[in-house]
Amino acid sequence: MPETQYITIISKRKKVVIGISTILYIITVGKSVEIHVSGGAIYQTRTLFGVLAGQLGDSFIQVRRGCLVSAMAIHDITDKINLSNGESLEYVSRRKKDIIMHLRAKQRSIIDSFAAEDIPKSVEEYREHYASFDNMPFAFTDIEMIFNEDSHAVDWIFKYGNPALARLEKTPLEKLIGSSFGSLFPNMDSKWLRSYERATLYGETLEIIDYSPEIDTYLKVICFPTFHGHCGCILFDISEIKFTKNSSDAEKALMLYFGNMPDAKI
Repeated sequence: MPETQYITIISKRKKVVIGISTILYIITVGKSVEIHVSGGAIYQTRTLFGVLAGQLGDSFIQVRRGCLVSAMAIHDITDKINLSNGESLEYVSRRKKDIIMHLRAKQRSIIDSFAAEDIPKSVEEYREHYASFDNMPFAFTDIEMIFNEDSHAVDWIFKYGNPALARLEKTPLEKLIGSSFGSLFPNMDSKWLRSYERATLYGETLEIIDYSPEIDTYLKVICFPTFHGHCGCILFDISEIKFTKNSSDAEKALMLYFGNMPDAKI
């Protein structure tokens, strides 16, 4: 791992400090290098690719000449490198097995590091830690991600949930807590896994607005990292949310909000 958690570059004649954990990938474009970070920002610099590669450390994988990708940002590898943020990158096909082998090793190292002393050890400890959420009007849960041997998230276990979660999921809390989502809902839609995996491995806070066939409800979900290997989720039934415009700034706020959505055209 790199000795520092940040790199400093010159981009557009300004000094920019970038957290290494936020970097998705770096790629050579002409005589410059683009640094793509979580959230969609792209920084262009004349710093040499080799210099940046040395600063980023061994948690990045070179998938082709002039392209270095964070192991935590890779969702899977098909005919392209598919990132957790929805982007896809080209790679040298003859190196596919080697790239997959390195990816599994790096992600396994990340997952193995999840065993931390600060994680609650029992249902009671989770309840004590999240006691302030018990009476909240919105559903909240802390989930522990389950990874397969290829280091891909395949399910999750409910470690804590409040009464509002039980009402939303239409399942008693005593049945939810300690159970995997897949065991409770055989019609599990894997689309949730990608975002939860992204929050868990990459430390992002994400919003998902989609239909849940499991409970026949349109949901708004805000997910974010909690403990190592865990993800916290705040869930809302969209039909119960009402928008109120209280000032002239509300429209600007909505434009900013929708402008941050993928492929947004404003």
